[in-house]
Amino acid sequence: MSDGFKALWVTENGAGNFQQAIVSRKIADLPDNSLLIKVEYSSLNYKDALSAHGNPGVTRTYPHTPGIDAAGVVVSDSSNRFKPGEQVVVTGYDLGMNTAGGLAEYIRVPSEWAIACPQGLTLREAMIYGTAGLTAALCISKLIRMGARPEDGEVAVSGATGGVGSMVVAMLSKLGFSVAAITGKLESSTRLSRLGAQKVIDRASLDELASKAMAKPQWAHAVDCLGGDYMFTLVKSLRYGGSVAACGLAASPTFKANVFPFILRNVNLLGVDSVELPLAEKQAAWDLLAEQYRPVELESIAEQITLAQVPHYLELMINGQSQGRYLVRLGA
Repeated sequence: MSDGFKALWVTENGAGNFQQAIVSRKIADLPDNSLLIKVEYSSLNYKDALSAHGNPGVTRTYPHTPGIDAAGVVVSDSSNRFKPGEQVVVTGYDLGMNTAGGLAEYIRVPSEWAIACPQGLTLREAMIYGTAGLTAALCISKLIRMGARPEDGEVAVSGATGGVGSMVVAMLSKLGFSVAAITGKLESSTRLSRLGAQKVIDRASLDELASKAMAKPQWAHAVDCLGGDYMFTLVKSLRYGGSVAACGLAASPTFKANVFPFILRNVNLLGVDSVELPLAEKQAAWDLLAEQYRPVELESIAEQITLAQVPHYLELMINGQSQGRYLVRLGA
């Protein structure tokens, strides 16, 4: 094992500007945690773009390596939970936030953050999913626990061209739900239809509903990946007894709300977290991803890139120009 490895390195120049570069680091520079992993694949998430551009709500101290996802092979584990050579997946917790993350050829994390790569998934497939796929699975499972069934009617998905949204569209379609994909990128309609959307809706059509206390009931259920007023517009557009699973804030972390949809239509707003989720619940969600929720064309959801290309794609992501999932091949 070489002591040196490549990593994305984000630095602050002292004037509030942040720069990204691919640098060589040493394993001795990594945090003093129990589990050392040689990373084979990572992926890009909106939180990585925030970290790479200095968002203090994600990362407090720089220089830093982002990357909230990693899949690879165990090098050593002083906790004896894993054996060298085992394939593992790490998502969430503090990885890539204030702990050096998966956009590097090696990470060292607490063993309690890792799960064995689920049977039926390769490391590559696990990172096609990544946090986006895990979050999508958690949203769908929460809707189902609240009673959602394909025969209820259309399920709306906002932010449908993003990483989580794309996964939600594909998984809901696999499970037999009728999906209405909501996007500001209508040029992606063909791609969304290929993922399984029965209908593609211009996000701008929701804007006129933002000021209304209630809206015409349109959807049986919804998954919101945007936050802001888009999220509450979905809430007040639900049919009686419907639910919205909320998992994102790309549009805004705040929204205008009222109680009418809840007390007149008996609807539910469901929060979804994939970061601090107990490990057993994560494992259960990953098992669903390996089998029941697995999209028919999982490979088509992600574009594979190299570590050297990551800064460019993070720039697209922070500017709202990204589409779907980006799979990062490490060590290649």
